Amino acid sequence: MSEFRAVIFDLGGVVIDSPLHTIAAYERDLGIPDGFVNRLVVETGPTGAWSRLERGEIDRATFERDFDAECQAGGHPLSAREMMRRISECAPRPSMLRAIDRLRAADFLVAALTNNWVDESAPANTPHEFSARFHVVIESAKTGLRKPDPRIYELACQELGVQPHEAVFLDDIGRNLKTARALGMRTIKVDAPEPALAALTELVGIDLS
Repeated sequence: MSEFRAVIFDLGGVVIDSPLHTIAAYERDLGIPDGFVNRLVVETGPTGAWSRLERGEIDRATFERDFDAECQAGGHPLSAREMMRRISECAPRPSMLRAIDRLRAADFLVAALTNNWVDESAPANTPHEFSARFHVVIESAKTGLRKPDPRIYELACQELGVQPHEAVFLDDIGRNLKTARALGMRTIKVDAPEPALAALTELVGIDLS
């Protein structure tokens, strides 16, 4: 029997195709150095446009204006609107969706823990598109917290009714996994679905491949 009761999934880059890959392709199209956007997000920190968007503090129009200005100041102008349009086309990964369904069928608790932004085209309080698939969906734009803030991980565990050491957490970003490990979660870095699901299979004891 598994020592774990819950599996917590990041969405973008785990359950959904990676927005990091999409951003990297956009950078290549523009001739911008690889990783520029990610470095800018890290360097601008909590006060940067990206972080404020993901905490639900600014709308998309303000984000696009401010992020464009940050990129310009960083020496590599781009269109935040076009970048976000490309990110919106990232599709769900069928293997991950099947794994979530199998976990639920085996009586594991499953949650989504995602840094995201408000969908301004949807009515207020519209449930997340994956809300029926998970027991709990924790969204940065609705909580005002974003990974790697430990409080958002603690909120996910609280909503699931588990202790951190009873949960496995999957994410594609190392700094997000670091916080989860510090809280006592077992972590899996997702570079591609198949190796990640193989690692998760080992931990939970059911075939998710």
